[in-house]
Amino acid sequence: MAEHTQQLIELRRLTAEDAEPTTRFLQNLPEGDLTFLKEPADDDTVNRWIADDRTYQWSIFPGALWSSHVAELRLVVGEPFRRQGLGRRLARHGLAEALRLGLRKVMVEVVADKEGDIAMFEAIGFEAEALLRDQICDRDGNVHDLVLLSHEVETGASALEALGLAGAVGLGEAQ
Repeated sequence: MAEHTQQLIELRRLTAEDAEPTTRFLQNLPEGDLTFLKEPADDDTVNRWIADDRTYQWSIFPGALWSSHVAELRLVVGEPFRRQGLGRRLARHGLAEALRLGLRKVMVEVVADKEGDIAMFEAIGFEAEALLRDQICDRDGNVHDLVLLSHEVETGASALEALGLAGAVGLGEAQ
């Protein structure tokens, strides 16, 4: 039986010192993971994320105007750290950040053939809202379906329970 150890992970805002390693990380992502970015994996994008106080907090990208109550969650976990629960933890923290920002709904887009990613998001309360056929076109010209999932961000104790964080404030057992 394999022994599972948890690593200590520091979650913090990006700083100027993070720019080069973050760009390198993004540029080395597998093509299927690039769908989470929606922007070029380059220095300009990373520097814009670092400079923007509201965007890129826990990978939450708030909407504007009529959609200002909705945000998009974007996260990618490096291959050596996958299947260890890190994506789930980051997604939960993204939901907590959305709650802190006063947002009502969080959306995430996942390529339809990434069934494990879809299952992870559904396990923390996201629900499929739409299937967009042939929405993504990769570098080789192959098209892929895209699944839109959403999470209605709740308030108060029920939100903490939904995020699996209730134990942190004495409201129940953390998951």
